[in-house]
Amino acid sequence: MPEDIIAPQQPSENTEEAPTSPPPTQDTPPRASLLHWLVGGLRASLLLEPRVDARPAPWQLLLLVLLPELVWTGLARLEIAGPARLYETVGLNTLWVLGVLAWLGWFALSGRARGGGLARWFVLAAWAMFPANLALGMLALGYTRGWLPSAIATSPGYWVVFGLGCAWMVLALVRFTAREAGARWRLAIFAPAFVALLTLTFWQSLNTQDRMWQPDATSASTQPERPRMQLTQELFEEQQALWERTVAALPAGKPGQTNVYGLVFAPYASEDVFLRESNMVTQLLEERFDAKGRVIHLMNHATTAETLPWATPLNLQRAIAALAERMDRENDVLIVYLTSHGARDHQLAAAHWPLAVPWLTPEELREALDEAGIRHRVVAVSACYSGGWIEPLANENTLVMTAADATHTSYGCGRLSELTFFGRAMFNEELRKTRSFETAFAAAVPLIKQREIEAGKEDGFSNPQIRVGEKIRPLLDQLAQRLDAASK
Repeated sequence: MPEDIIAPQQPSENTEEAPTSPPPTQDTPPRASLLHWLVGGLRASLLLEPRVDARPAPWQLLLLVLLPELVWTGLARLEIAGPARLYETVGLNTLWVLGVLAWLGWFALSGRARGGGLARWFVLAAWAMFPANLALGMLALGYTRGWLPSAIATSPGYWVVFGLGCAWMVLALVRFTAREAGARWRLAIFAPAFVALLTLTFWQSLNTQDRMWQPDATSASTQPERPRMQLTQELFEEQQALWERTVAALPAGKPGQTNVYGLVFAPYASEDVFLRESNMVTQLLEERFDAKGRVIHLMNHATTAETLPWATPLNLQRAIAALAERMDRENDVLIVYLTSHGARDHQLAAAHWPLAVPWLTPEELREALDEAGIRHRVVAVSACYSGGWIEPLANENTLVMTAADATHTSYGCGRLSELTFFGRAMFNEELRKTRSFETAFAAAVPLIKQREIEAGKEDGFSNPQIRVGEKIRPLLDQLAQRLDAASK
């Protein structure tokens, strides 16, 4: 063999191969900074390409998804003026939305997830919705604190802005998801499913009586600590006995004349103004309308738990039935006064913790009056949006008056108010000058308007309403004349 030809060297048995790392593959996306994730999500909110092809680290995923939740928690805190207490379990009740949203994202991406997969989509989706969600949160805060201009604070203006915010959120998320979706049919299912999820979320927030933040009555204050009701067996038994005594004490009316019976209903225990107002109206009916002993006062308040029956819808129904048994239902008049907070859906708010009290609707009141067979009725509702009670209650034998129309708030139901503006002007002032409800109402309305202007009410005039049935008007006129003559 020629010397210049060298045979290939055979590997030695003792030779060890050095370990080698597999070359990087295109399937492992790089990491991105928090700033890149935030900018990418905000770009998606503006219907632009996020420009983030990365996979979030586990800590980034957790932080970027929970950070908006912390913002909503902070906004909810600002809705309460003064000390407040956080109820964490209430906030946890809404986190199911994140789980459903993640499942919808997985469904839409199935088969064509870009680098980073579901985790990438989830982070960018959270921040694509953030600006619209923030706008809705600021809208709710402004409404709650009375900061909105009157054009937006009214019901139509508020819901127009609210609808635009929701539409922005839906458009941003659907547009972003369309860039990532595995198939068009998946996107066609994703879009309405997300709208349904959004609707369910808002419905839950509007219909729950529990809030994440609630006023803290136990915080240090110059005010004395509010009394609290203790639910005990003794209290339940006392309420039953109290109810029986109240019904047994109802006298029959004087024969040969139209007698006045009364029912005063104040179901919101957390505001002392309703206690003061219901006491005032009860006294007024007894003194000015010759109804001494014929007024049932239903009250939710810690200080009256042993002296007055609870203001619940069931007790309201029972009280109407009991009054009907004592009345001449064809000739006597029942005056019903309701005072509380009112909701946009025209329910009357009720609260008496730890007792669970359902809210009252105008249909429930109308049904109770109809079933009892009470013919002549005067109903006054002092609450926000109470104009929504007019149509359900009105008939030719009924006079209905409300502190506001169906789309405006009333005024004077806060902690610092002595009486509501409606109760003060209508009952505590004008009905002490006349026994005509129509005359008193006509005089009270301009007083209420002027006082709301002076108080800086920003959502517009409450616009109290009245509807007088043709058949009850002559009866009330005769009643007023008789009572005026008797007082002289």
